[in-house]
Amino acid sequence: MSGQPAQTPAPYVSPGPQTTAFEVLERTTSAFSFYGVLARFVQWLERSGRTLVIALPFLWLGLFFLAPFLIVLKLSFSETVLAVPPYAPLVAWLEENGLSYLTVRLNLSNYLLLFEDSLYVRAFLNSLRISAVATFLTLCVALPLANAMSRAPERWRALLLMMVILPFWTSFLIRVYAWIGILKPEGILNAVLIGLGVISEPLTILNTDIAVYIGIVYSYLPFMVLPIYASFEKMDPSLIEAAVDLGSPPIKAFWTITVRIALPGIIAGCLLVFIPAAGEFVIPDLLGGSETLMIGRTLWLEFFNNRDWPLASAVAIVLLAALTVPIVLFQRHQARRGGEDGAS
Repeated sequence: MSGQPAQTPAPYVSPGPQTTAFEVLERTTSAFSFYGVLARFVQWLERSGRTLVIALPFLWLGLFFLAPFLIVLKLSFSETVLAVPPYAPLVAWLEENGLSYLTVRLNLSNYLLLFEDSLYVRAFLNSLRISAVATFLTLCVALPLANAMSRAPERWRALLLMMVILPFWTSFLIRVYAWIGILKPEGILNAVLIGLGVISEPLTILNTDIAVYIGIVYSYLPFMVLPIYASFEKMDPSLIEAAVDLGSPPIKAFWTITVRIALPGIIAGCLLVFIPAAGEFVIPDLLGGSETLMIGRTLWLEFFNNRDWPLASAVAIVLLAALTVPIVLFQRHQARRGGEDGAS
């Protein structure tokens, strides 16, 4: 039509290399899968981050504590066989007359043997006796030591704590071997006592229960000192001063006030010593004699020498059940003590 400017055609531009529909689909899919999954993962973390943080300790406990316990529990109900591994499956598929069915074989003979054989009964009782005596001796050493540390000047407390913790920086096995050189007949202790004229002949300490007590007290002393020291440090010193001013002897004031206030720390320290000492293997094996039969050493012999894994697992389960009793009693004591404090 007249009056309208003529339109200039657009210049031709070459499209260049053609992109196929398959390439476009592939790029879109890859981008969607990566960024989409990443975005969904971030959103999931935002929604469940708190739950994940809370669940991590339970996952750790389940993986490294509950799962091994369940494996040992399963082995304890198995039957010993001459095979690799040396136990029969607890759950197995059997075929009979063309039919397949699942069978579960629970073997209780391992637990019955522990209570029928005098060897295992004596090992259990001996372990409880040695660990109880060693815990009492450790308490006798740790109580005055922790009290002295709490009364020391502030500038010396860090050094004293370091001296208590310092043995942990060396190998446990090396520390036990060091006591062999000290306690043997031609060792340092006998040489010093003979040199001072206290004794005329070497004492036989190594390979006896006394050597086991010394090794346990030395090895587990920090476990007793630290909780008692923490209880002593929180105590108000004016309570002892008030008791002495009112005519109470210092010893009576210490037992009726100091020890009573520090009782939770004392109980915690006793548990931290008694429980590992009851299952101790290294110290009785290196410092004790043939008569020092403890359940930890018995478990080791059954597992590695006799290759009786089910019986060794039953020993471990019974020992765990026995050591759970003082923990439950301590928790009940703490709960009752907390209830009394809340009521007052």
